[in-house]
Amino acid sequence: MTVDATDAVACYLVEEKGRIVYVGDELAREYAGFPVEELGRKALCPAFVDTHEHLASFATFNAGLNVMDARSNREIMQMVADFAERCKSKILVAFGASPYSVEEGRLLSRDELDAACPDKPVFMVKYDGHACVVNTPLLRAIDAKVKNLRGYHPDAGEMNQEAFFAVSDYITGSLSIPELVKNIQGAMDYLAARGIGMVHTVSGVGFAGNLDISLEQWLGRSAQSGFQVRVFPQSMDVSVATKRKLPRIGGCFECALDGCFGSHDAALLEPYVDEESGCGVLYYSDEKVVDFCKQANRAGLQIEMHAIGDAAFEQAARALKAALDDYPREDHRHGIIHACLPTEEGLRICAEYGIHFPMQTSFIDWPQEPDAYLASVLGKERAGQLNPLRRYADAGIVMSAGSDAPCTDPDPILWMQRACNHSVLDQSLTVQEALRMCTYNGAWTTFDERERGSLEVGKVADMVVLSENPYEMDPKDLGRLRVEGLILGGKPYEQQRQGVLSAVLRGMLRRR
Repeated sequence: MTVDATDAVACYLVEEKGRIVYVGDELAREYAGFPVEELGRKALCPAFVDTHEHLASFATFNAGLNVMDARSNREIMQMVADFAERCKSKILVAFGASPYSVEEGRLLSRDELDAACPDKPVFMVKYDGHACVVNTPLLRAIDAKVKNLRGYHPDAGEMNQEAFFAVSDYITGSLSIPELVKNIQGAMDYLAARGIGMVHTVSGVGFAGNLDISLEQWLGRSAQSGFQVRVFPQSMDVSVATKRKLPRIGGCFECALDGCFGSHDAALLEPYVDEESGCGVLYYSDEKVVDFCKQANRAGLQIEMHAIGDAAFEQAARALKAALDDYPREDHRHGIIHACLPTEEGLRICAEYGIHFPMQTSFIDWPQEPDAYLASVLGKERAGQLNPLRRYADAGIVMSAGSDAPCTDPDPILWMQRACNHSVLDQSLTVQEALRMCTYNGAWTTFDERERGSLEVGKVADMVVLSENPYEMDPKDLGRLRVEGLILGGKPYEQQRQGVLSAVLRGMLRRR
């Protein structure tokens, strides 16, 4: 499955010295002596691209405790207690708590965390990555830093909005450099096992001196496996990108224009319909967002910003339009991350100005934020307008696929399955469109399409072996697909060697 301009399917692919030298249905004589790998009923496609991930955060949480599959707070408490016994870290990090996937219908409390682990600080991050619950030992450590910030709720132990970001900064600041390197190494191996050969990481989440940005740059340049890392610094200070010679800027955190539905701080044009009501939170004025976009656009940077609610979506679209009207650029590839709830005006702007969407199809039928919950806070009609993939495709919007990890587990097979089986059926994509979204469009998003993203002559041989041919499957059955191998630069992916990454770390520290 080449995922070229015509979605051609071929019988043969020949790789030599890490490059694709032939694709076609008849094997030329000049390749007759090459070793042959017979796929049988398996299929070959381009390596997957995760176009929105918090790599350092995912690496940290992936090394911690994942409670997403728990179905009660009692179960989470037991998981925390067991984890505390075996974990040597000074602070316990857990992730994935949701009030919508447990029988109690609420987040667990500070008192419950204290009962599970009274002695060590516990940082329990909510599934959406926009709030957390802390126990008493951690509250004592961070209280002076957060007590005057919005989102501070010490009785319940819940921290959201600015208070959450402050707690998150404290946690990331407590990690040692070797610990972070080891965690990122493990995360890259985890992603590769899912067939992901490139990740677009949004970085700058509280590490001193933006260490995560520098570290990810170094690891991306030095990974011996061929794994590709593209770094987006999450900052509205253009110099954070330019002084590192990065061609792009944006993400969530400082570049988030609003919050999320699960914390009632996604910015809406009309109020939430449940008892909490309100219209959510726009974190910045229009003037500030426009000024940032103009500066970044004039600096030649690619811009991405987080927008969940329709008010934030429209703010992002208008700001990018203002920047491009101020300083036109033919091939900017600016994007709006998530783009969950569009407006007519915003979508018209995006189609006219070529603004792309790094989407999270994992949010469709998401157990941590179920459709019934979304309908209860947004109203049934508005909830039915979320993530309208077909509407975007028909408007000519380029969509790519990302996990927003650690918010969801990076799983390209799930991305395809959800894209082709939307909860609003007429918003589904075809299998070909979904595969393109997860491969070629991801490479295109960061100007990598000349080298990667499709299986064409001259490109790097970054490929995934799938258990079946998805083009021949009923879209409802896509979930049974399995990744059976990742090939990067013509070689089967090998786990990162600790010695190589240690050398990278030493070199980086010398430069610092």
